[in-house]
Amino acid sequence: MKLLRRSSLRFLARHPGQLVLTIAGVALGVAVVVAIDLAIQSAREAFRVSTETVAGRATHQIEAGPGGLPDALFTRLRVDLGLRRTAPVVDGYASSAALPGRALRILGVDPFSEEPFRPYLAPGGGPELDVGVLLSRGGTVLLSEGTAAEAGIERGDSLTLVVGGDRRVVEVAGTLVPEGGLGQQGLRDLILTDVATAQELLDQSGRLSRIDLVLPGGGPAGGADGSPGPEEAETLSRIEALLPAGAVLRTTGTRGEQMSGMLSAFDLNLTALSLLALVFGMFLIYNAMTFSVVQRRELLGALRAVGVTRREVLRLVLGEALVTGLAGSALGLALGVVLGRGLVLLVTRTINDLYFVVSVESLSTPPSVLLKGLALGLGATLLAGLPALLEAVNAPPRASLTRSIVEDRARDLVPRAAVLGTVLGLVGTAVLLIPSRSLLLSFGGLFGILLGIALLTPLATTGLVRLFRPLLARTVGILGTMAVRGVSASLSRTAPAVAALVVAVAVTVGLGTMIASFRGTVVRWLDHTLQADI
Repeated sequence: MKLLRRSSLRFLARHPGQLVLTIAGVALGVAVVVAIDLAIQSAREAFRVSTETVAGRATHQIEAGPGGLPDALFTRLRVDLGLRRTAPVVDGYASSAALPGRALRILGVDPFSEEPFRPYLAPGGGPELDVGVLLSRGGTVLLSEGTAAEAGIERGDSLTLVVGGDRRVVEVAGTLVPEGGLGQQGLRDLILTDVATAQELLDQSGRLSRIDLVLPGGGPAGGADGSPGPEEAETLSRIEALLPAGAVLRTTGTRGEQMSGMLSAFDLNLTALSLLALVFGMFLIYNAMTFSVVQRRELLGALRAVGVTRREVLRLVLGEALVTGLAGSALGLALGVVLGRGLVLLVTRTINDLYFVVSVESLSTPPSVLLKGLALGLGATLLAGLPALLEAVNAPPRASLTRSIVEDRARDLVPRAAVLGTVLGLVGTAVLLIPSRSLLLSFGGLFGILLGIALLTPLATTGLVRLFRPLLARTVGILGTMAVRGVSASLSRTAPAVAALVVAVAVTVGLGTMIASFRGTVVRWLDHTLQADI
């Protein structure tokens, strides 16, 4: 067995390009999967921390309709219903030249109502926090310590904001330094002020964005089935009777669940694209592993002839696949983390444009994502190398010494692969024709069509070779004839490469056409809608 390992190492050392190609195929596929997963996980974690920091300990929220909530509703909740643990909130967004490319969240609160919700915003809530100045002087705000440092702003400096196209100048009265486990990430890009100043900045005079509540018996607990208890149900009905048109009373977890649901389709799209990249990597792995076995067929046949068992050959080739998979997966994990740091900015920008505003300060690297990438890399390597592995083990010693047998078998498999590809293509098309809004079903149909195209590629390749052989013979001469014959003579190696190229081009053209169609539709709609000169 030691001699077999030495022969394996010597072969890999003599073919470094082939080894690099195999490792690169695994690494690139794993890197894309890991990078996209890390970017999505980081965006979700940033949204969770931001939501918990801003929502605090509220069990319920009254969310405004298009016209906002009247100030009088907060008074009625406190006086008429006796709900003391309530807090008015004015919420909106702005931008500033001091922090380019950042969406700044304006949060207007009543400091004297904040203790049950966000203790770090109550008077005396932090070592550097003096919310009394917000009430005594209009036009003052508080920034998180990190945001103020990034903008180069100190206490007493002015900050110019752009809100709804209008310029507003505010004074930075201090910084937010929360205690406990919230950290700076939850308060990043947050501008804290009092309700009146926020209403003035956002042009919402006399209106609130929402009202936070801590209700008796509120929260996840309630009935045995999760429903509210009798006391809470009565309180909820009394609150709903006071709500203006368009206002909604929700539990604090409902909004987070809605936002998470909005991200699910986006997450699934990115995951499908990352898995597609792994499929392309599998083609590279298959080619490299097949080359490795084909190049050593005579050596493996000679070893089998002198007494080396099938199990020993299996261990040899399987060991090479495992080492290659581990090396490629490890490199892919490192590369995925690096790519994730850049990709998280693009993912965050898309989420901000399409769904909601979220600020991602750091890349979250949960072990589950890394383990998933490692498992996918090893699994893809073993799956792609399985045909070569079976060929090395099951080929008789005498047949191993004859290279033409492999190509004869490959040509025999072409019609069968074409039939299977046709069936998969038809099944995938039928799945896409099913009237359903399921993304999983749609992606399953698309992958069926792509796999069918890949299996049809060898038959199409042989057909095109026969079609162009006379033309190349007349125009190029003997070199053209040799090139055409080389493609068909080495079909076991050329077919997977051509199939990978066909699938890659098909996906690229499909995505490009889809994006161009969406963009063209939006442009035509804007040209039709925005016809005014000014």
